[in-house]
Amino acid sequence: MDQNIPQVIQTVPLQYYVFFATALFSIGVVGVLTRRNAIIIFMCVELMLNAVNLLLTAFSAYRSDPNGQVFVFFIMAVAAAEVAVGLAIIVMIYRNVQNTDVNLLNRLKF
Repeated sequence: MDQNIPQVIQTVPLQYYVFFATALFSIGVVGVLTRRNAIIIFMCVELMLNAVNLLLTAFSAYRSDPNGQVFVFFIMAVAAAEVAVGLAIIVMIYRNVQNTDVNLLNRLKF
């Protein structure tokens, strides 16, 4: 592994990573709370996961500890499985209701 990567990441102040990840996470929260389309809500949840991954990677690089980056790898693997299952659920909802609006999911109670 190249030893120059942590030095390159450390040239940008840590506060910039924190502010950027906070902005990404906030956009994701606003998207989850305000949108009605299931696909967009799903994308906003993934955006929130990526914000957390960015922080874990930045803190791991600043401390020169690879544990955070290994944890990010496992989060990405779980997120890939989540995408597969989530998209399958959204496709099945669309087949039953012909819409991805989460407010129309009351029809699935029967």
